[in-house]
Amino acid sequence: MSRENYNICAPPPAVIRNDVTMASATGGGRTHGDQAFMSGPLTGVRIVDLTSVILGPYATQILADYGADVIKVEAPEGDNTRYVAATRNHGMGANFIHLNRNKRSVVLDLKKPQGRAAVLRLAKTADILVYNIRPQAMARLKLSYEDVVAVNPRIIYAGSTGFRQSGPYAAKAAYDDIIQGMVALPSLLMQAGSDQPRFVPSTVTDRITGLNTVHAILAALYYRERTGEGQAIEIPMFEGLTQFILSDHMGGKTFDPPIAPMGYPRLLTKHRSPYKTRDGYLCALIYNDKQWRNFFKLLGREHEFEADERFNSHANRAKHFDEAYAWVARELAMRTSAEWLHALTAADIPVMPLNTLDDLLDDPHLAETGFFHVNEHPSEGRVREMDAPSTWSKSQPEIRLPAPRLGEHSAEVLREAGYTDAEISALRTTGVTNS
Repeated sequence: MSRENYNICAPPPAVIRNDVTMASATGGGRTHGDQAFMSGPLTGVRIVDLTSVILGPYATQILADYGADVIKVEAPEGDNTRYVAATRNHGMGANFIHLNRNKRSVVLDLKKPQGRAAVLRLAKTADILVYNIRPQAMARLKLSYEDVVAVNPRIIYAGSTGFRQSGPYAAKAAYDDIIQGMVALPSLLMQAGSDQPRFVPSTVTDRITGLNTVHAILAALYYRERTGEGQAIEIPMFEGLTQFILSDHMGGKTFDPPIAPMGYPRLLTKHRSPYKTRDGYLCALIYNDKQWRNFFKLLGREHEFEADERFNSHANRAKHFDEAYAWVARELAMRTSAEWLHALTAADIPVMPLNTLDDLLDDPHLAETGFFHVNEHPSEGRVREMDAPSTWSKSQPEIRLPAPRLGEHSAEVLREAGYTDAEISALRTTGVTNS
């Protein structure tokens, strides 16, 4: 897709990029004039993406941003996220747009033998196959690891599952809310002062497992580079989030027998929240001894720091987190946000305003670094997108393709897999594909 069709609208000078035209997916990158160049560190890697909703698409979008050719295989009705959140046109919801850029969409009905056969043809020349439905369903579709490795022994077959497949929960369905509850997040929020158990208002389980999926796949690629061997990888939500949460909260049960209760007191005190000032809220963290000494100095009480056995060392503060946060809250309530921002910044104490979602879009740092782009989507008009957050000196990830319309690339990808136009027409007639 040329930049005439997908154009970044008036970015800051620091993020203006050369006009480029997509080469074929098998051509190893893109061209600028006669010169081929890399568009990301994974240029040349091909991924068959059988994922949907959030977890898998989040992972594969990161890999796509890194330059991989991600072939998103969708059922005839499309990924569910096409139809949720704000939508300008049917099937192109906001959530889908933010999870599926830099991918090509292919419609295949995997419940039909011809659809399964097409996936295996795609997998034959792919480096990676990613899925996030239950392995039992993959087996019923005859797309298990054994089925896929039979056509491509070097394939990396990565499954983002709900649970490790060696345990009693192996076949259970799992969604973000379910796993949040199982790893005690709503209970922790109650301990920290919520009036009832609540889920975190972000799909943290899906996205953390998505990140785990990305780094597992990258490690498997490196292993294959050294040994020539592909493999199957299982990346479970439950175990991954259990490790994530208990790294903070295992506490005294780290030791056997236990020497103290579970839970990290600093994270669970009800006073750990944005601080109310005279006219708003601030996010501040007075953490190390230097910062605490500077805070006492700001209050004109520097001489009291060493004598206050509650707060004068990290070890002592760890015994009095409740008191420490409550004491700071009382002090910050005495001045305005602007006064504290100036004073705490001058004292080298971390502090920032409390943003709303709308504030985040107007953040001056994100504006200066060119994090947000307004791009012209072929069907959706102007859409706001976000950069890949990492910065690379030689192979910077970038937006090459917009989130695809359902089945937009079906014929193109099937031709690359060796299908003739007549065969594609037959697949369309039988409802296996859509174009």
